[in-house]
Amino acid sequence: MTFTNKAANEMKNRIESIVGTDARSLWMGTFHSIFSRILRAEGHKIGYPSNYVIYDTQDSKSLIKLIVKELILDPKMYKENYVYNRISNAKNKLISYSEYVNNALIQEEDALSLRPKIGEIYKIYVKRCFKSQAMDFDDLLFNTNVLFSDHIDVLNKYQQIFKHVLIDEFQDTNHCQYLITKKLASVHRNIYVVGDDAQSIYAFRGAEIKNFLNFDKIYKNSKKIKLEQNYRSTQNIFSTASVLISKNQGRLGKNLWPEEEEGELVKLSC
Repeated sequence: MTFTNKAANEMKNRIESIVGTDARSLWMGTFHSIFSRILRAEGHKIGYPSNYVIYDTQDSKSLIKLIVKELILDPKMYKENYVYNRISNAKNKLISYSEYVNNALIQEEDALSLRPKIGEIYKIYVKRCFKSQAMDFDDLLFNTNVLFSDHIDVLNKYQQIFKHVLIDEFQDTNHCQYLITKKLASVHRNIYVVGDDAQSIYAFRGAEIKNFLNFDKIYKNSKKIKLEQNYRSTQNIFSTASVLISKNQGRLGKNLWPEEEEGELVKLSC
């Protein structure tokens, strides 16, 4: 599992070049494409047909805009981008609309932002999507978690299908993605993750670096392999970056070394 179709296709091509056409039977793709495939096959257990619709970001924002209008709310306060991101963040933390409206801290945050009706919008939004037999991108993760939690037989099925789980860019996984992969690997415990704690830059969209930093605490018998040779940067660029990165809090630490020569000095432009 990875985060982009480009990376997924590259993995497919590389593996097929090594092992031949047998690679085509492997499940390789983005988190969303793999979970979408599972939901196409098993979604009827949580009320969705196999041909459910997937809303893209614009579809979701258009629906939110319509709900805001129907509730006669100020569109300047309840801008669809803000509301969409608020709902998306909740789903990625596995907070349902019912939990959202009953969470005192969340309600206080919305009240302080002068947007106390976001919970109501979230509730209507979910019900409208379900009525239209549609899922948005976050639902592909959220509903896979619901499916595996509520239907242990389905989870057991995919635990046997996925005897080995490989995850790319693990530092970018959110809470929802982490839990799904943990469940899938909990039987055979053959899980391989690739990541870089120095490249964790997506906290604003739900990525949790602790998933990566705590991996060896969850999988105590895991083996850590550090890739410490840098093939791209010159010594001067590399040294400057290493000094900056060394100040980061919450890092695994690496003794990196470059292949390239010193190169030009780094310049600071204002």
